Amino acid sequence: MTNASLDVHPLLAPSVVVTLGMAVVVGSALGFEHIGGYIPCALCLLQRNPYYIGIPLGILTILSVVLKLPASVTRTLLALIGLLMLVGGGMGIYHAGVEWKFWEGPASCSVSAAGVAAGAGNVLDQLNSVKGPSCTDATLRVFGLSFAGWNVLTSLALAAIAFAGATRKRV
Repeated sequence: MTNASLDVHPLLAPSVVVTLGMAVVVGSALGFEHIGGYIPCALCLLQRNPYYIGIPLGILTILSVVLKLPASVTRTLLALIGLLMLVGGGMGIYHAGVEWKFWEGPASCSVSAAGVAAGAGNVLDQLNSVKGPSCTDATLRVFGLSFAGWNVLTSLALAAIAFAGATRKRV
C-alpha cells in the first residue's frame, strides 16, 4: 500500500464533519420534540431553517469532493454553510435574549401552549387552535443554557468548521 492510496482530499473532513454536525443538531431538536415531548416555540422552529438548508448543501459539498469538482466549488459551498450557521447563531442569540428578557420577542410568540382535551368531539379543530409555547420561557436549561443558547454554540462551532475548510490552503 502506497502513501498515495491513503491520501484523502483535504476538504472531505470538514465537509463530512459539518454535514454530520448539522444533522445531529437538527436530529436532536426533532428528538426532543417528538420523543421528549418538548413543544418548540415559533423562534425554535425558525432556528431549524439554516440546518434544513445547510444539510442538503453539506451533501452537495461532500459530493463535490467525491466527484473531484474544482476545489473552488467545495470552498464556496462550505462558505455558504458557514454563513447559514452564522445566521442560525444570530437567531439563537436573538431567541436567548428574548428568554432572558433583554428585549421583546415577536408578538406571535406571546401565546402559551394549550393542551388538547381528551375525549373531545372534534380533535382536528383543537389541533388547529393549539399554539406553541411562549418564546420568552425556556422549556429546559442544561448547564444554564436553553435550547437557543446551545444552538448559538453549535451554530458558531459549525460555522468555524465550515469557514476553516473553505479557507484551507492546501488542496
